[in-house]
Amino acid sequence: MTAANGRFKIILTLIIALLITALPVPEPFNHFRPDWLLLVLGYWCMALPYRVSIGYAWITGLTLDILLGAPLGIHSLALSIVIYIIVMNHRLIRNISLWQQALIVGFLTMLNKLIIFWAEKLLFDISITPMYLWSILTTMLIWPWIFLILRKIRRQFAIR
Repeated sequence: MTAANGRFKIILTLIIALLITALPVPEPFNHFRPDWLLLVLGYWCMALPYRVSIGYAWITGLTLDILLGAPLGIHSLALSIVIYIIVMNHRLIRNISLWQQALIVGFLTMLNKLIIFWAEKLLFDISITPMYLWSILTTMLIWPWIFLILRKIRRQFAIR
């Protein structure tokens, strides 16, 4: 497989994650929505840190800001910080079990949410509710399946 085909498949998975994130969900379930973009971007940064890194995080974060109607740069900042942590520790994260990875993903999702909350608090003076944190749990629970699906895609299409 050529490098362009591999890059296309990575970008396609990121676009799918962006679209799933932007899909409307009934209000009672909105608090339980996993952070799809962080899951997919985190996997690619862990698996291929020399190809997918902070630049992808910044661009997809800006795209997410546009899709969600958020102030430009909030999701970019949060994703860039989280992806930086993943890229700097990718060897450690890759070599631990899936449930331990899920705990790390939960911690990083919490960091992502708190950075977004902090930025929105400065702009809009909002307050946090416990419901805001439920998506951390669902993101942790979905991580093993996302990891296995994306690893199968990476191996099947020989993305390097």
